[in-house]
Amino acid sequence: MRYGFTLPIAGVLLINALHAQEVPRISWNIGGGLSNPVGTTGRNLDRGWNVGAGVGLNFNSHLGIIGEAKYNMLGINSSTLTSLGFPGGDISMASFTLNPIVHLVPRGPVDVYLVGGGGLYRRNQEFTAPGSQSVVGYNPFFGFYSYDLPTTQILKSYSVNKPGVNAGAGVAFGTAHGKIFAESRYHRMLMGNFHTDVVDFTVGFRR
Repeated sequence: MRYGFTLPIAGVLLINALHAQEVPRISWNIGGGLSNPVGTTGRNLDRGWNVGAGVGLNFNSHLGIIGEAKYNMLGINSSTLTSLGFPGGDISMASFTLNPIVHLVPRGPVDVYLVGGGGLYRRNQEFTAPGSQSVVGYNPFFGFYSYDLPTTQILKSYSVNKPGVNAGAGVAFGTAHGKIFAESRYHRMLMGNFHTDVVDFTVGFRR
């Protein structure tokens, strides 16, 4: 009779423990991937890459919030450079955002989630040209000698800070100890008539 009560209680405790492991109070993520400019931004920039990381707090198994830092790097396309008269150039966009996250299937083998929010975005653009730099070396047999190293010369640069928003969705596969995730996120840096719009695809690890 005693075992009849003990086994159900043990089962409940085990289930609660497993659920607690699946949804850690503090979460973090790190990842990187490809970035695709869209709209007016896409007519001026080439595809690029991104890296990012974040730390978050889970309120329950379905709802949390994440503070994230992300860096997107994209080249300026050849037709735009030709029209402006520069040999080369690129644009980087860094973001520091606070993003609510909603887990649609938090305890299944595949976690499907929605994420989005806003914060501060910083865009830096540089126009460049190939250059060279003279370097002096030394060898015990030949003595001092000089040679030229190829470098990239910055002809003009400009940075601006503006608010921005983002929204996206993703899937994660794994266990309570960590999950591999893949997500796509749309970013808009608000810049008056000509926003900076980027859709990035990121793969990484989440705990």
